[in-house]
Amino acid sequence: MDQRGEVREFLMSRRAKVRPADAGLPAGGNRRVAGLRRSEVAMLAGVSVEYYARLERGQIAGASASVLDAIARALQLDDTERAHLFDLARAADGIPLSGRRPTRTASASGAGSRPSLQWMLDAIGDGIAVVRDRRQDVVATNALARAFYAPMIGTAGRTPNFARFQFLDPASRDFYPDWERFAHMCVAIMRAEAARDPGDRGMQELVGELSTQSELFRQLWGTHDVRTHGAGSKRFRHPAVGDLELAFEELSLTADPGLVLLVYTAEPGSPSAERLRLLGSLAAEASTTA
Repeated sequence: MDQRGEVREFLMSRRAKVRPADAGLPAGGNRRVAGLRRSEVAMLAGVSVEYYARLERGQIAGASASVLDAIARALQLDDTERAHLFDLARAADGIPLSGRRPTRTASASGAGSRPSLQWMLDAIGDGIAVVRDRRQDVVATNALARAFYAPMIGTAGRTPNFARFQFLDPASRDFYPDWERFAHMCVAIMRAEAARDPGDRGMQELVGELSTQSELFRQLWGTHDVRTHGAGSKRFRHPAVGDLELAFEELSLTADPGLVLLVYTAEPGSPSAERLRLLGSLAAEASTTA
């Protein structure tokens, strides 16, 4: 990836989102740019216009943490955007992966076949448990996750991938009632992940593949929006059991940097809990008759 271009486009896109009034500045009558001017960002950050212009041209290598913090405050970045800015700066300095030198990608390390990881997933009997890597590849699942993600797993001749399913498989529009929200979320998560290891050839190839085959992916990638998954709730429409509203928690696997555990559960006693239990029963029956 073009690191200077990544920095330039990110800073410009964030600058365009900040209205002068939100920064306590007069709007003025003859503004030729959306959002703040470069000079205004520089003033708010306490740096020279020339220095900020150099940063926005992508020359971010060597920028101190205090300067990056000041730029983040001036641009009113949220926590995820601030972390993304720091990841871009570390990559420019040659130390991606949040301060660690590049290593093999977690998906290639064999973590997905580690017995203890699979035992843990299988122990989560009432929840959907899946491990993914930075590229959105599914590395490991429990039985309920395999039944839940059957529309994705069943269509892939290669490793199931959340992003490919989202943008290249028409079945995803039925599976995700809030399809557009999921699409934005998927790309923003990938954007944040890509900055942590810009040399990841697999990520570059995936972005190229999706950009070529999906105009919407290409448009969303160009917004430079970033986000983390964390926790929340989502709606699904499963072909076997119908509508589900599930809470999710995402946890990093410290033994395998880059891998995350995603667990979906339903509120106890809710219709979604009953449908999730039904899905588990159907999956168990299918495994005994196979």
